[in-house]
Formats: sequence, C-alpha cells, structure tokens
Amino acid sequence: MEFKTLRNIESSFKQIRLFSFIFAVLCFGVMGVVVFKSYQFAEKQREKIYVLDNGKSLMLALSQDMSINRPVEAREHIRRFHELFFTIAPDKNAIESNVKRAFNLADQSAYNYYKDLSEKGYYNRMISGNIQQRIEIDSVIADFNHYPYQVKTFAKQFIIRSSNLTTRSLFTECSLVNSVRSDSNPQGFIIEKFTVVDNKDVETVER
Repeated sequence: MEFKTLRNIESSFKQIRLFSFIFAVLCFGVMGVVVFKSYQFAEKQREKIYVLDNGKSLMLALSQDMSINRPVEAREHIRRFHELFFTIAPDKNAIESNVKRAFNLADQSAYNYYKDLSEKGYYNRMISGNIQQRIEIDSVIADFNHYPYQVKTFAKQFIIRSSNLTTRSLFTECSLVNSVRSDSNPQGFIIEKFTVVDNKDVETVER
C-alpha cells in the first residue's frame, strides 16, 4: 500500500513538472508575440508625422523611404537640366541665366560643352538671327542597379526662325551621383561626364 502511494506521489510530481513546463512555454510564447506586435506598432507609428497647421490644428502626414522616390527625382533632375541648358531665347542675359542654373545641376563637363558652343559662335548666331530654341524630352533611360547611375536621354530640339522651323534629334549620355540638396539643386544629384552623342537635323518646315 505504501509503495502504491509513493508511486502516485511520484506520478503527481511528474504531472506538475510537465504542466509547469507547458505553462512556462506558453508564457514565453505569449510574451514573444506581445513584444513582436509592440515592435510592429512602434514602426507604424514612426511613419506618422503630425504637422501643426498655423498653430491651430494638427494634421497627420505619412513618411516614406526616400529611396523609393529616387528614380523619379533622378529623371526630373535630368529633365530640368536639359530644359535649362537647351532652351535658348535670343537674349544674352536669358541665356546666361538659364545656363548658370543648369551648371548647379552638373559638373565641369557641362561647362566645357557650353564653352565649346560659345567659342564656335553658336549663341551669338542665335542672338543675331533672333532665333529661339526649345526642347522636348522624349525619354530618360537610367540604370539604377549600378552606382553612379548611367543615364541616356532622348529628346527633340526645335529651332524656331522667322522663316522656318527646324527639328533636331538630341541624344545625350551622363552619369548621375548623389549630392547635397539645396534650393538650386532640390533633387540632390549632380550630372557627371555629360556628353552629346548625337544632335542632327531631322526636318525643316517653312513657315
């Protein structure tokens, strides 16, 4: 009878240990889930920004990873540079103003190309002939898998004279590197190794 009682006591202790172990595992599991959910909640809250509207009310704004928009910003940077650099009015001050703003978006290679055109009298002919030039960007193709980013730009130039309209094809290549954002360079890129690969007349239409 005593032996049977001892066996019952030993069996009860084993059951208690088993239940205790299961209970401890459940507690650790619940604690792990709570910590994980708390971390997820904290991450979501970090994406929320509350903006004070003229000192009166709070507005909710959502933050985003900057890298998501970099390809869009890069293409806009390229477009802006080409528009400033290749848009020409028959006015010296307007040309210099646009070109200086374009230089803030590029390195020495853009200045070298501008200097080459100036020495050939390109801008003087535009001014003396009362000729306007505008540009339309067809496409900007960039490789964002490798840094510096390699960019190809395809566009059309329109040379507007009083007697005719000449359309030119424009194909340029460059490298794009990250830079500091500023008022003159809001996208935070710098164009390097700017090269005009092709720039030839396509058609001329009498006006």
